[in-house]
Amino acid sequence: MTRSSLPIGVFDSGVGGLTVLHECLISLPAEDFIYLGDSGHFPYGTKTAEELRDRASRIAAEMLGRGVKMLVIACNSATAAAGDEIRSLGSDAGVPVVTVVGPEAEIAASISANGRVGVLATPATVESGAYHHALEAIGKPLTVTEVAAPDLAPIIQEGPTFDEEVLDTVRGYCEPLRQADIDTLILGCTHYPLVAPMLQRMLGRDVSLVTAGHAIAAAIQRELVGRGELSEDRVEGDYRFLVTGDVDSFVEVGTRFLQLPLAGRAERIDV
Repeated sequence: MTRSSLPIGVFDSGVGGLTVLHECLISLPAEDFIYLGDSGHFPYGTKTAEELRDRASRIAAEMLGRGVKMLVIACNSATAAAGDEIRSLGSDAGVPVVTVVGPEAEIAASISANGRVGVLATPATVESGAYHHALEAIGKPLTVTEVAAPDLAPIIQEGPTFDEEVLDTVRGYCEPLRQADIDTLILGCTHYPLVAPMLQRMLGRDVSLVTAGHAIAAAIQRELVGRGELSEDRVEGDYRFLVTGDVDSFVEVGTRFLQLPLAGRAERIDV
């Protein structure tokens, strides 16, 4: 088997990273993908940095052991806490690692007209300062407003019900962003694109929402082209799932995130 025919590994704390996988399946249809959803240990966003480093490193080692040509950390909290450690693991295995924070920061900095960028993320991601560091490294004069949203990912993960209580919760998270007069918002959790219409309504149509999917797909393609490992000899690749929690629940909720069928493609594993 040639390296170009190996699958791309993607992992997340649960189903949220399927919003990233969805864009990858569209932008890179000839590639094979293995997605690991660590739903048995969800949520990541309220864990300590030490807990996240240990958990994410275990998951990364599992994926690398299965023989992937690239590893994508489709989880902002895991990227913020363990990105460097996982890049090191990947380097030792000769496998490039792509994360969500850098590509989103680059897009946000390039499209913001007034220089006021918002970040909506989990507490773990906000506390890490990952987006602040990534935006500062770009070198543009930006004012960054970060809002921690501890309840939002669990609300989205649990299912499709959005009642008035949920609306009030999201309004509360949006208020400091509105007060800061941002014109660009990074959705710093891969669950959040599922409530993008709600966020857009509350923030106004002039605020640009930056999500990880498109940025990650573009970064993957650049890396694979540079390494000569892009799959181009077929129209459509395969995709399958590894789940540390309940498979039926993952498939039910995940189908809504991926917008493609998951049934018959998922198996439970212990990590």
